[in-house]
Amino acid sequence: MSSQKGNVTRSRSQKHQNNSAFRNDKYGATVQVKKANSKIHDGLCQHCKGVLEWKVKYKKYKTLTQAKKCVKCSQKTVKDAYHIICKPCSLQLEICCKCGKKEEIVIPLNSHEDKEEDDEPKKKVRGRGKKDLDDLDSDDDDYSDDLSDLRDDDDDDDDKGADLESDSEPKKQQKGSDVLPDVSRVSFND
Repeated sequence: MSSQKGNVTRSRSQKHQNNSAFRNDKYGATVQVKKANSKIHDGLCQHCKGVLEWKVKYKKYKTLTQAKKCVKCSQKTVKDAYHIICKPCSLQLEICCKCGKKEEIVIPLNSHEDKEEDDEPKKKVRGRGKKDLDDLDSDDDDYSDDLSDLRDDDDDDDDKGADLESDSEPKKQQKGSDVLPDVSRVSFND
């Protein structure tokens, strides 16, 4: 036995020792493991944050498939695994999302949301390929040509010779930013 009655200390070392530490992505990371590794545990106290990090580290973290009911507002708004309180209630009451105790929150909820809003537009812009951008430019050229045909009749009567000269000249192309509104700051909530 490891500790006999009256013999609290062991004389020998551990019999089976690990040569290397456990890695949750040793044989190639799955989608779930990648999501769990990249997840930021915000709105939690120090103890709960450590528990969830341990679950992620040793491949015990299981994500939620459906939203859970918040114990404070009774709405199905809890979207994070192992949490019992939704983020708005936690922010309003200043309590931990997992245990519900009024302790010091390690990573506040507001700081993570601001960073997430800044990161989303950058990802969307990078996702477009060069081919897609070329297609958009060609559509803009066709659109600007269609608008040039819709002129007032008064201008055409006065300057018929000028219109013939302007048709022979290459038309000025509009920039894509003039035609399309800037949607880099728009965020959609599901």
